[in-house]
Order: sequence, then structure tokens, then C-alpha cells
Amino acid sequence: MSVYNIYCDESCHLENDGFNIMGLGAIWFPLQKKGEIFSRVKAIKVKHGLPTYFEIKWNKISPAKEAFFLDIINYFFDDDDLHFRCLVVPDKSKLDYATYKQTHDDFYYKMYFDLIKIVLTPECSHNIYLDIKDTKSQDKIIKLQDYLRRTHYDFEKQIIKKVQHIRSHEGQALQLVDLLLGAIVYFHRGLQSSSTKLKIIQKIKLRSGYTLQQTTLPKESKLNLFIWKGGNGC
Repeated sequence: MSVYNIYCDESCHLENDGFNIMGLGAIWFPLQKKGEIFSRVKAIKVKHGLPTYFEIKWNKISPAKEAFFLDIINYFFDDDDLHFRCLVVPDKSKLDYATYKQTHDDFYYKMYFDLIKIVLTPECSHNIYLDIKDTKSQDKIIKLQDYLRRTHYDFEKQIIKKVQHIRSHEGQALQLVDLLLGAIVYFHRGLQSSSTKLKIIQKIKLRSGYTLQQTTLPKESKLNLFIWKGGNGC
């Protein structure tokens, strides 16, 4: 049975964080390619005079590191084993939890299901790694793992082998999620404050062939984008 690693991150996901946009992102690739991918990312860091432990993060983008971040974007699109999916909730303020008898956490788990559901393959096993930043991390891991297994009828625990919390500095792939997710959320927030960030977004548009404004076809495997347009509930 083939095994895939899936690395997930989230942006503006808290209920009362002051941001209307909510974004979830995931990168996945065959487990056997992990060493090769991590080594390649480290090599790009060295090429640009950065230590291998340098964290690739959207909020670390600066004009001085523009060439490095553009190289990372190009690497993602050049490597056929790397795939990215992003889910964007355009306006959290319009969600009506009371009417639909759910909480923000309920909605959060449903959105993670919508993010991952087209990534999972019944004939394969999947290790899911999350960068969860709040104090409820472990509780969320347990609940998300249970929710995903139930919704995929994975009672034998073969499709989803594990859901595990890791920190972004521990995984080169998780850093790539932070970068790509950060770019798409920045774009959907309509921000214009950084010319370097805008260049990176333009590079993503150019390499993907998408405007990033609309949902892609479900079968899109390189850069898959889902703009959630549910009702006031989920």
C-alpha cells in the first residue's frame, strides 16, 4: 500500500481574531520522496546564503530575500511529486452558527474535511501533520483524527494512519504550506503593502495558470483551490 504524507497549516482560523478571511492549506507527496524534497529545499537555502534551519514563512518575506522565495515557488511547480490544496472561507463574519446548531470548532473540522477529502485515496495510507498554533492543539488533533476517520468510514485505521502535531521548523514541507497559504490569503484579503509579496503572488499565478480568484476543478493536482461558498452555516 502506497503511503502519502500530508502537511497542513491554517491562517486566520480563530473565531474572533479580527480577520474575516479563513484559510486552510495542505501539501502532499509520497512518503518515499520526503528525503529528496527536504534535501532540495535545504539546497535552495544554501544557494541563497541562508542556513538550512532558516524557516520559510510568509511573514519573513523581504526584498532582500525575494530571489530566494521566488526560487522556492519555482521549485514547488517544477517538482511533480509536490501538490498543494487551499480552502478559503471569504467571510467568517457571515457564518450563523446558532441557526445551524454548531460551534466554530464544528465548522473548523468540517472545513478540514473539505480540505483533505479529495487528497485522500482509499487504496493508500496517509500520515497527516498539522501546525496548530493555539493552546488546544492536542485536543484538536484527537477530534480531527476521529472526525476524518468517521467521515471516510476508516474504521480499520488504514486510510488515515495518524494525525500528528509538529512545529513548522521541524518540517520543510510545512514551511512550503505556510508560504503558499500565506500568499493566497494575502491575495484574498486584498492587501497591497509589500511589492515583494505581490511579485510572489504574481509568480504563483503565472506558474499555475490561475487567477487565484475562483475554485479550480477538483481533479487539479498541482495547485488546487476551493473558495467555500456555503450558506451562513456549513
